[in-house]
Amino acid sequence: MKRTIKIGILSALLVSYTLASKAQDATTHKDNPQEWRISVGPDAGVPVGQFSNAYNWNFGGSAQVDIPILRKLYVTVNAGYEDFFVKKNQVDAPQRNLQLVPVKAGFKWFFVGNLLYVQGQAGVAFVGNKSDLDANNSAIFDYAPQVGVLLKLATKNYLDLGVRFEGMAPIYKDGSYNNFLGLRAAYAFGL
Repeated sequence: MKRTIKIGILSALLVSYTLASKAQDATTHKDNPQEWRISVGPDAGVPVGQFSNAYNWNFGGSAQVDIPILRKLYVTVNAGYEDFFVKKNQVDAPQRNLQLVPVKAGFKWFFVGNLLYVQGQAGVAFVGNKSDLDANNSAIFDYAPQVGVLLKLATKNYLDLGVRFEGMAPIYKDGSYNNFLGLRAAYAFGL
């Protein structure tokens, strides 16, 4: 499992580097107004499925880099922190919050101008408090399809709003998945 995660992370970084180096040539042309963007903001969500039996909601934050590779298509690299708040007075629920550090890479495609987009990312989520929870895995597979809108605030300043479903592999041997619906509201600026 650890070897698979390492290979996945290295592959995502290699693909991102290769595409980013080719994107530098594409972004210098006058007919391609795309720019690199960095966004930072809070994330919040609500667990779904079996995950909602133990946790109420989550809050955290993330930083993301959007690298243009083709017209309206970007490679994205995202890292963040999520704290899932445990339900109190549950017999089978863990006694502590779940702390995750997701690291993902993927693609963002604008299907309506530079306004509406779909995004897909995959990567790994590291369990920050594995020993407190007696979890079996310290790193789990993580994927997140998302839809969103990029609102222009000023020249090279944006508000990036997205809604996503995030699915994660089990951290316990019981096999229950850690899925949630999330919101991201980020301030983005172009480079």
